[in-house]
Amino acid sequence: MKKSLIVVAALALLAAAPLFFRRATAGPAAAAPQERTSLMLHKATFAAGCFWGVEVAFRKVDGVVNVEVGYTGGHTVHPTYRDVCTGTTGHAEAVLVTYDPSKVSYAELLDVFWSSHDPTTLNRQGPDIGSQYRSAIFFHNAEQERAARASLKEVEESGVFKNRIVTQIVPAGVFYAAEDYHQQYFARRGMAESCHVGIAQVRTKLAAKAAELRKAMAGGAVCDPTDPAACGMSHWTQFSDEELRAKLTPEQYQIAREAGTERPFTGKYWNEHRAGTYVCAVCGQPLFSSTTKFDSGTGWPSFYQPLNRSAVVERTDKSHGMVRTEVLCSGCQSHLGHVFDDGPAPTGLRYCMNSAVLDLKLEKQPAAESSATESKRAQTADEHR
Repeated sequence: MKKSLIVVAALALLAAAPLFFRRATAGPAAAAPQERTSLMLHKATFAAGCFWGVEVAFRKVDGVVNVEVGYTGGHTVHPTYRDVCTGTTGHAEAVLVTYDPSKVSYAELLDVFWSSHDPTTLNRQGPDIGSQYRSAIFFHNAEQERAARASLKEVEESGVFKNRIVTQIVPAGVFYAAEDYHQQYFARRGMAESCHVGIAQVRTKLAAKAAELRKAMAGGAVCDPTDPAACGMSHWTQFSDEELRAKLTPEQYQIAREAGTERPFTGKYWNEHRAGTYVCAVCGQPLFSSTTKFDSGTGWPSFYQPLNRSAVVERTDKSHGMVRTEVLCSGCQSHLGHVFDDGPAPTGLRYCMNSAVLDLKLEKQPAAESSATESKRAQTADEHR
């Protein structure tokens, strides 16, 4: 009975954490909640030089719902166009593509990527020079990484490009939308459609196979169960229930697969302050950055936004007599927690997660900085004894 009361109390607290739990720096008014990620739409992020032309190339693709230009891959928080132009932010001009996988596959989008620029020029596209104009594929999950590397290998072996491809294939991080005047730049001005063009038309066998599979599935065909990634299935479905139980602790399994909730103030990350990236403990997909973590006072690790819009998916949860928004890992559909509209600025959201289904990948610090950080922590600990 006591255990049941604790669980009920925890769920109640999770569902209705008061506004005074917000971080003091949040300010009196938070921004409107960010766009919810549809279970039917996927995200892809590419950098291929000046984002004005890249945006046009992807917007022409049937099945692409939206293309947003912005900055990603660097270290500066909320960079401006002027900041990125200095080449010191580490960010690349990039596009965030929202697409319907039933109409266009990720492999087909990769063909558009290869065809829209010169992937053999390091930190340069035409007259634009600098690391902000580098060629890069920012993958959002393990399946995208697999497809990107397979596509690059096929393109290299085809010899369509005479020089070596220098495209980066790296995990997607925070995507910062560019200023409004950069969005649909050419369309708004009625100008020529591109500031640069690709040097070769790429059509990979990988994309052709993906297109055939997509059309077959639309017609009701059953895909090959021995290739779950090609079938568009979740990463975790490569494991049987028995394998998942062996892979996870009982608590992890109960939370991830049965939508359980850990007791507040007991998880390993509720009071964690080290810098790094929080990933899914089931499939390893990057989910949240420590830079967006805040102390909500609830006893669960809380974040005001995911690492990127496609890191998680959200759906209505009407269990326990409440109506809440459940948060799942988009890579493996594991239950992570819930999201509420009582978080701090800039999003006004509180992603209330369970520590048990998260792993923290710590950022590597230079030796001198690491020593200084440890000394500061030790001093802080002494002051609180």
